[in-house]
Amino acid sequence: MSQEKANIDLTNWEIVGVNPNDKNWTWSDMFCFWANNIQSLIGFSLVASLYLVYDLNIIIVFSSCLIAGFLVAIFANLVGNSSQKYGLPFPVILRSSFGVGGARYVALLRGIVGIFMFGVQTFFISKSIGYLIRILFFYINDSILDHEILLTFLMGMDLIDWLSFLSALILQFYLFKQGQNFIKSILNFSAWFVYIGLLIFIIIVAGENSKEIINAFKLGAKTENLISNENLIILASITGTLFAYFSIVILNIGDFSRYIKSSSENSKGNFSLIINLIIFSFASVFIVIGADIVMAKQFLEVDQLLTNPTDIIGKIDNNYLTVIAILFILVASGSTNMIANYIPAQNTLLNFFPKSFDKTNSGLLIVIFGLILGALWLPKLSQSGILSIIDTIGSFFGPIAGVIVADYYLIKNKKYISKDIFSDSRTATYYYSNGWHIKGVYSMFIGFIFAASTIWNVELTFLQSFSWLIGAFVSYITYYLMASK
Repeated sequence: MSQEKANIDLTNWEIVGVNPNDKNWTWSDMFCFWANNIQSLIGFSLVASLYLVYDLNIIIVFSSCLIAGFLVAIFANLVGNSSQKYGLPFPVILRSSFGVGGARYVALLRGIVGIFMFGVQTFFISKSIGYLIRILFFYINDSILDHEILLTFLMGMDLIDWLSFLSALILQFYLFKQGQNFIKSILNFSAWFVYIGLLIFIIIVAGENSKEIINAFKLGAKTENLISNENLIILASITGTLFAYFSIVILNIGDFSRYIKSSSENSKGNFSLIINLIIFSFASVFIVIGADIVMAKQFLEVDQLLTNPTDIIGKIDNNYLTVIAILFILVASGSTNMIANYIPAQNTLLNFFPKSFDKTNSGLLIVIFGLILGALWLPKLSQSGILSIIDTIGSFFGPIAGVIVADYYLIKNKKYISKDIFSDSRTATYYYSNGWHIKGVYSMFIGFIFAASTIWNVELTFLQSFSWLIGAFVSYITYYLMASK
């Protein structure tokens, strides 16, 4: 009896293996990739807050940055090496460990988070655009801002807010639907553009205050009782927080590592995150401390240290500086939105509807949902506890990564059958049971239970920053024990 002919029915030109000739990313491109991941308002505020919250114990926090960067790099290599070797994005790689059918729904978890956060992040990006429009109107004629039509509110936003929001959506859609070479150019431009912006900001806030800022740094470098139980707890806490910040990107790192020339370039690029953390954390803290000193000299009333760049800008009465700073914020926030939200969501949709979707209509769907979610964010979603639901969905990410790693390294011995990974034939290797690999799904859910317990169990919330690692470890062990039999 002849073998059933394979039905190649899961192929989409956007998610097939990258041609080796098109693998043109190097470690420096990955350096820019990781730079874009941390160069955001959230990243700036997080890093600055970590230094300042813990009484400026710079040595402990700096050590935490190094450890967290090292851990992220290791896991990014483990998760992303299969994509680099075979040129396949994250959702397609999932087919080996969850089945060609199961992978569609498992990847959808990452897509849901990506679409939601794209809408919310776009809302905040639009606020910066709105600031620029209002500054422009103020210079033209400040009475324009008092016009009745501009002060008409719909769903918590006035006309300028809506124009800004729609502009942000359209601009991102146009830029993000370009090819991978253009996307690489965006990342490279954004990374250095923001770093130059931070340097300019440092020069501005330093001015004649450099000695005072350096002294503040010295006071924060406390060496007494450095290796104490208290400091070790702080070290672990900050390490977990920083790892959690990058954990969502680790899962779908394959969406980008698929374009890297070689595994050595991939490894060097991932470890360049450590350099980014050093540069960015130094710049963030320097700016925050410097701004605090400047504002104190100008007798500006500030209740606490400002760790949000927009708050700092708001206190400095200089429209030119404000415009420049907002431009840097827009570039940084937009590129971060592309990496962490838009592209992962798009690849998820292309994998779910391989025959129906392309870059254009999948992007339009993301934009439509982004419009709805962003519009509802202020009046509804921000007050409904939706973020706890997103955190719960995110608890699947570590377990998914654990299954991927165990499958690729321990079960498949770093070998995929490229033909079968795109086939829905019952005789194909990754069809398993009706398209589902039950052992992979079961392992993921076991890991999820352990990871989610750190969120929903009050007594375990101190482990929440490590939920990704806990879930990954449990699912890794579970999958190996089940799939190796």
